[in-house]
Amino acid sequence: MKHSEFARAIEGEFGQAMGQALVRDLVLDVFDLTAADALKSGVRPREVWVALCQAMDVPESRIHGAGLRDPKE
Repeated sequence: MKHSEFARAIEGEFGQAMGQALVRDLVLDVFDLTAADALKSGVRPREVWVALCQAMDVPESRIHGAGLRDPKE
């Protein structure tokens, strides 16, 4: 997952405002960092995405493949 795919996945799942707030403010237990800080410290976007989804109880079916562009676009 690229950073751009992470951003699309966040917006698609949580919406722009809520997604930005979660990335900025929610401390992810697995990293003991916010998603933004985890990304800045070099954690791969896919790992941060999965941790955030788990923290927010996102169903497994919506975690994998998120953030990818529609091939028709």
